[in-house]
Amino acid sequence: MKRIGIDVGGTNTDAVLLADGKVVEGVKTATTADVTGGIVAAFEALKAVTDFGSGIDALMIGTTHFVNAVVQRRHLTKVAAIRVALPATAALPPFTGWPADLAELANGGVWQIEGGHDYDGRRFMPLEVSTARAIARQIRERGLKYVVVTAMFSPLDASDEEAIAAILREEIPGVSVTCSHLLGGIGLLERENAAILNASLIALAEETIRGFEAAKRKIGLSALLFVTQNDGTVAEASRAAAFPVYSFASGPTNSMRGAAYLSGIEEAIVVDVGGTTADFGHLRQGFPREANAVVHVGGVRTLFRMPDLISIGLGGGSRVDLANTTIGPGSVGYRLKEQALVFGGDTLTMTDIGVAAGLIDIGDRKRVAGLRAGDVDAVLQRAKEMIEENVDRVKADAGDVTLMAVGGGAFLVPESLQGVACVKRVDHGGCANAVGAAIAQVSGEVDQVFQGSTRNEAIAVARKLADGRAIEAGAGPETLIMVEAEDTPIAYLPGNAMRVRVKVVGDIKSKTPAETLSG
Repeated sequence: MKRIGIDVGGTNTDAVLLADGKVVEGVKTATTADVTGGIVAAFEALKAVTDFGSGIDALMIGTTHFVNAVVQRRHLTKVAAIRVALPATAALPPFTGWPADLAELANGGVWQIEGGHDYDGRRFMPLEVSTARAIARQIRERGLKYVVVTAMFSPLDASDEEAIAAILREEIPGVSVTCSHLLGGIGLLERENAAILNASLIALAEETIRGFEAAKRKIGLSALLFVTQNDGTVAEASRAAAFPVYSFASGPTNSMRGAAYLSGIEEAIVVDVGGTTADFGHLRQGFPREANAVVHVGGVRTLFRMPDLISIGLGGGSRVDLANTTIGPGSVGYRLKEQALVFGGDTLTMTDIGVAAGLIDIGDRKRVAGLRAGDVDAVLQRAKEMIEENVDRVKADAGDVTLMAVGGGAFLVPESLQGVACVKRVDHGGCANAVGAAIAQVSGEVDQVFQGSTRNEAIAVARKLADGRAIEAGAGPETLIMVEAEDTPIAYLPGNAMRVRVKVVGDIKSKTPAETLSG
């Protein structure tokens, strides 16, 4: 099987060709303001240096486009938020705790009605069906097309969210409904916030996926298109467009998966040094360790499937202040080859420091010959301290660890670091993110509370549900394996209640020739 993996970062767009499990070639091109143009350029650069032979089976793309939209407050759509929980939770309505500027962009109106379930799965209040229909008509009259429905304890019983979604689809032609139980855990506010962010990004996600498809046609590929997810797996393009929040952290996740694949090491700390940031994460069984606590995205509290990462402003494009010996967090980003000193620009970056120190040989070294050796050493010492501090923050225990250094800025990672037993570097490590995209599998996950079952029975049911979700997402049934299974007793609930979390992964299901022809 041949695959092309492409990762669109803030500074570079990387592409690799993978054939029969081996990296044939990798290239790195500058990201463009037009994401589609950058993908086409990366593909053409790859095609220029290698022969694709008999064709490509799948195109896997990773992008930070969606989380950037939230952080930069761009391309967001107004969302109608319906909460089903009255008379509870009224004191903390939807959009509570949001930054004012972000709420202003996303808030299309808030409605709260009676309904929902209690913490033990019993009904809290009867659902107000007639009120829900009246709300749907109000939303239609306002011209809103994106709606979020959040019911109290919907991960235990999703029937109220599904009932209101059905009413909305009857009353509003073409409406897009995001039900919160499909995204988050038990916590109402965090689940609701994740669902609102998701709904506000769907229009952008659909446009972006259309752009990816257009780029695919422009380069003459008929291969299946997949988009990488936060957990190191992929989803078919249509599913990714419906759940853009699941692609928020796919960039660093791709790097970690690629690092594990290229090195054969499944337990280590990984630092991916790009053009703008250095991302630190912990590999466990070859996958990034997932966050179990609240994650803030653009200043909003969320809790859904996200890797446990630390990102700092240290990269090849980070701006350097020699007077104060500070690095970043500002970066020249994808304008590195216009603004860095070694490329003829007038901005001192970490790439210039690396060239001056002889860590990398790119651009015109004579343009940094005037930097004093003491200043260069001081900046590199500061970078070393930043790396040591953050390796320590992601450690699971106090011992020395193996650190894998990948990404285009990995030359900034010194060989000797406190708390690190050894620093590993791998061939094609500069394009580890694109490798991670190319090797990605499809996943299915269940995070649910079970009652009245033994531990083994609950895990078996969860496994079956997770298998079904993975197959629905495009995995081949015969390839599914369980990579995580956790159970936590819940003492305050009756019936031997326990929270069970199961995750399975599998290879992308190959289409038959007839399926391929029918599209």
